Amino acid sequence: MSLTILSDKIWFPPIETAMPDGLLAIGGDLQPERLLLAYQKGIFPWYDGKIPLWWHPNPRFILLPDELKVSKSMQSLLKHNKFTFTINKAFEQVIVYCKKIARKNQEGTWITNDVQDAYIQLHKMGYAHSAEVWLNNTLVGGLYGVKMGKVFFGESMFSKQSNASKYAFIKYVEVLKNEGVELIDCQVYTEHLESLGAKMIMREQFMQLLKHLIDK
Repeated sequence: MSLTILSDKIWFPPIETAMPDGLLAIGGDLQPERLLLAYQKGIFPWYDGKIPLWWHPNPRFILLPDELKVSKSMQSLLKHNKFTFTINKAFEQVIVYCKKIARKNQEGTWITNDVQDAYIQLHKMGYAHSAEVWLNNTLVGGLYGVKMGKVFFGESMFSKQSNASKYAFIKYVEVLKNEGVELIDCQVYTEHLESLGAKMIMREQFMQLLKHLIDK
């Protein structure tokens, strides 16, 4: 099995050609047309160097909004409105915090300056969105991702206060559900999102959902 190297042409190889770890292709760029085509096919960029790596893992980690799990402790925080919740109020701040936040068992960040600029551009085009939580007018948690049709592709989240990212996620899932979103792509497994109801499904099922839920 050989790895596809992308050039200036905007295309991707068949997803079935992905490596066992999910790596599908290398190279290309992060211009909006390529990123949007990638998401339509369930492909996402994730790399910590200068050359883009494109992934399509199997199985896939997803959340169905109706299956969101909210613990009793989080229900209490939500009930008492511990944080102020907003949408698309501070997209650039959110992505910068996601870029800088230290993460367990992870050195550095995959959010390079090019990635940051690319998603800010997608935000200005109306595709990328952020959810924020504030404490005393200070941004303490949030997330961002890309919305297409009835699918939200989560990219990254951060928390500077205990439970802040969970609070943002739970509140935003409620908003997405009301907007008609039926699938949240969490990409790869995290214990954090599993506790909120995310689960693994096989690539074939994931692609059937995308085909049905993304507007052509």
